Formats: sequence, C-alpha cells, structure tokens
Amino acid sequence: MKYAVLVLVTLGLPALAIEPLAQRIGHTDPSKYHRSRSHDSAGDMACETLLPRDALTTNLEFMHRCQIMPGGGVGHHFHNQCEEMFIVFDGAAEFTVDGRTSALKGTVGAPVRMGHSHAIYNPSDHPVEFMNITVTSIKGKYDAFNLGDARVGAAKDPIPNFMTMNLDKKFLRPSPTYRGGQGTAQYRRALSPEVFLSNWSYVDHLVLPHETSEGRHRHPGLEEIYFVLNGEGEVQVDKETASIHKGDAVPVLLNQVHSFRNNGTQDLELMIVGIATRKGVLDTVEVK
Repeated sequence: MKYAVLVLVTLGLPALAIEPLAQRIGHTDPSKYHRSRSHDSAGDMACETLLPRDALTTNLEFMHRCQIMPGGGVGHHFHNQCEEMFIVFDGAAEFTVDGRTSALKGTVGAPVRMGHSHAIYNPSDHPVEFMNITVTSIKGKYDAFNLGDARVGAAKDPIPNFMTMNLDKKFLRPSPTYRGGQGTAQYRRALSPEVFLSNWSYVDHLVLPHETSEGRHRHPGLEEIYFVLNGEGEVQVDKETASIHKGDAVPVLLNQVHSFRNNGTQDLELMIVGIATRKGVLDTVEVK
C-alpha cells in the first residue's frame, strides 16, 4: 500500500490521501509469505505484512500474518518504544514473557508492555498459524534489543506468569442491536486500555451471526483494524462497500463511518484492534 501524507492541522496528526477501500484491505495470502528468522530465532517463520505502519495515522507499526515453521519462532528480545502481541490461531506454541515460558493453545495471544522481554517458539512438527501486531509510543519509531536466546527447551510453567488473551467464543455475551445494528451480536472486550502503556486502546472480539450487523458509527479519537477470524461478509466505510473474507484486515481511520454485515452463511467472527490518538481516548458516535 502507498499513501500520500497530508497534514491534519486540527489534531496535529498526519492524514492520509485515501485509496479505494478494496485496495486498503490487507488479504492473507500464503503465496506472498517470505521465510526469515527473527530476533535470533532457532528456525524460520514465513510472513507477509498484512498492514504497514501507514495504514493508520495512529501509532500502528505493523500487522504481520505468518506461519511459524517447526522449530521456528521469534527469539527473546525487548522493545523499549513499542508494545507487541503475538497471536496463535491454531495448534499451540511456547510463549515467553520476562523469561517465563508457557505453552498456549490457539486462538490465544500474549500482549507485552514496553520494556518487557518476549519470545515465541513452535516445538511441534507442523507449521502454526500466527500473527504479530506492534504499536509504537512514537509514530514510526521501532526499536529492539535481542538477547540471543531462541528459548529452545525452556522450562515451562503450567499456568502462565504473564497476561494472555483468549478468543474463545464461550466468553462472548449477547449484544442486541450492537452499535445500532440489526439482530443480536456476540461481543466481548478481550483486552482493555489498562493492559497497555501506549495508545493501544483495546482488542475486542465480535461475532455477527447470519444477517446480523454492526451499526454505522465513527470514532473521532481512535482508529481500528478489523481482522476477519472466520466467515465472510461486507464492510462499509464512509460511502464505499467491499466484501471481506477470512484472513482480511480492514483499516478504519479517524472519523470514518463504518459498519459490518454478515451476508454469508456462517458466523462472521472479528478481532478488533483499537489505537487512540492519545492515551485514554475511547469515543464512539453512532450514525443513523
């Protein structure tokens, strides 16, 4: 994606010369994955950049969609200017935070605050589906300090000694006419603003059953990424409409009016990442 940067004087933030909605949506495409090693890992991952930093005006650094190869992962490292979350969609992987390791089964993630070490390792004999999301404290400022430790054979705690995010549907609760939409959605705030030190505001879990919708709304002070975990449907952003499918990532900018509808036959399951213009901003304006 390529975006021309303008100046949004009223907020002191860069605005984007926006490409058509269909071109802004990131699509998971394993044919575009590139194998590499990360932070002194023992083995490979294969990744694509699903959304780059300029997909939003707020402090997204990247959203990567990957497979962790057997014996691969991300080596033990620190970020002092960034917050990061590893997410495993299927199978299991060994997550490490601050030198403590636990095996977690997907769909699960581990948010890591600035200044805390972290790693992930796949001890299995098959690839594990994986996502990496990073938000910075300063737009465009990425840092890393590697510890030279791939965490192979690390001792494991049966109960994690760090924060985790479990996107199991059993935790969802009914939400009739969600955001003014049709039908009854299933919703849960999986991670709240208190989890993060940066302007990363939340991670929400939303399921829209057949013919259910999330109503039209906008956020003056924060931006969102909707990632399709399962199903298919339709998104409307301002006056544009696009079809969405499993593995798609939809960026929504400041004040863009947006809504989602399940016009498929299965549940439309979404993970929503919110990033604010400043710490503590949580605003929603429903639009009739």
